[in-house]
Amino acid sequence: MIQILAFAALAFYFGRWRAAVRRRNNQTWDSLLARLRPDWSARELSDQFLWKEGVNATPDDAWQRMEGPRGLWVMYQNSRVMLEMADFAARHDAGVDRLVIETLRSDAMQIRVCVLMALGQYGFTKASEGVRVNAFRAAALYAGMAARLTALLQDHAAGILPDFVAAM
Repeated sequence: MIQILAFAALAFYFGRWRAAVRRRNNQTWDSLLARLRPDWSARELSDQFLWKEGVNATPDDAWQRMEGPRGLWVMYQNSRVMLEMADFAARHDAGVDRLVIETLRSDAMQIRVCVLMALGQYGFTKASEGVRVNAFRAAALYAGMAARLTALLQDHAAGILPDFVAAM
């Protein structure tokens, strides 16, 4: 009986996984853009913005600019969507550098780990120094990932770049 339940659970898991892969592969660019959260932007956290404004950001400043846990959660969600955008570009253009795609994958995973650590710490200690440092690290990774994805799209899909920049 346990073997049957284990097999059924495994079959169910693989069925859901296969459906998710099929759904991901059938996405359009517009559906990916629609999944980006436009109600929050990391523009004020990017090195370019901070340099232009003459601001030297600290973890406290970044925490305020990202609106605390709300911004962390948006970074968590958007990093996955940006990774799917990079995969979309790679699927539809054979000339995409695989190293760039791997870097974007690594960035997305690091962002998600930093965000989960920061949110976990926030749940226990509110906005302690450790939370702000992890949030600052996630924001720096997020701004870098957005810049790399913008460069990738500029090189391989310049027609859709304005839509991506507007959504970010």
